[in-house]
Amino acid sequence: MRWSCALIVIALVAVAARAGEAGPKRFRFDKNDLDKAPAGWTIARTGPDGGSVWKVVEDKTAPSKTGRVLAQTSASPKVLFNLCVVDKGDFDDVEVSVAFKAVEGKKDQGGGIVWRYVDPDNYYVARFNPLEDNYRLYKVVAGKRIQLETKETLTAPAGEWHTLKIRQVGDRIECWLDGKKHLEAKDDTFKKAGKVGLWTKADAQTYFDNFEVKAAR
Repeated sequence: MRWSCALIVIALVAVAARAGEAGPKRFRFDKNDLDKAPAGWTIARTGPDGGSVWKVVEDKTAPSKTGRVLAQTSASPKVLFNLCVVDKGDFDDVEVSVAFKAVEGKKDQGGGIVWRYVDPDNYYVARFNPLEDNYRLYKVVAGKRIQLETKETLTAPAGEWHTLKIRQVGDRIECWLDGKKHLEAKDDTFKKAGKVGLWTKADAQTYFDNFEVKAAR
């Protein structure tokens, strides 16, 4: 009887632990991180040196109501991808969402979500660009960006907050913008668990808030 009770307790603890792992992790940006990269995140880039300047800035319109957001502030003229990646937590089957606001950018605007991130040259990314009115899904392999799917003539005005969400289970990828699914694809290039993060291109200066990640089942 004692052994049975002990086994039940162990099983319940294991279930609770799994449930905790599956629960969403929400990121908020602390006032102590103002004007610098937030603790627990790493700045990187795909492409030449320069650019990729991320820091926490004040924004009273932040959807989280904290008054602080994470911003990519560089206006690099180079064709490079600006990355800011969460240090802890690797996910294979995953759901990630973020609010974003395109602030500046003549060559590029907007931004996106990175997942199954291996290193700065290997990952998936889904991004929206208000300058081009399109939403695209890519994989970056050995530093080369390869398009998997696109939705053209899709409007989400710059200077306003919008929400991106991606979900990948196995090789199936789904992408949402403002609550509506627009992209679906299958790809198994990156099968293993990887990190998650944020992305902009070249001179796209973009604010991000309400970053949330959870295991998908």
